[in-house]
Amino acid sequence: MKTTYYDDDDILVIHLSDKPIAREVSQDWNTHVSYAEDGTAVEIVVLNAVSSGAMPLEVTHGKAA
Repeated sequence: MKTTYYDDDDILVIHLSDKPIAREVSQDWNTHVSYAEDGTAVEIVVLNAVSSGAMPLEVTHGKAA
């Protein structure tokens, strides 16, 4: 997973896979998800990331039991 934040435009891009994008779906006005041909998510784009509360991004890693 790779995240990129474009400060000037307040856009957060979460890149999940290197698969080619086959289709894009708007979840709402500021969240867009791109999918590969097999249906897996490739990329998530969040517009107005800071003002919508999506930033700062916090990632937690769980420990195996």
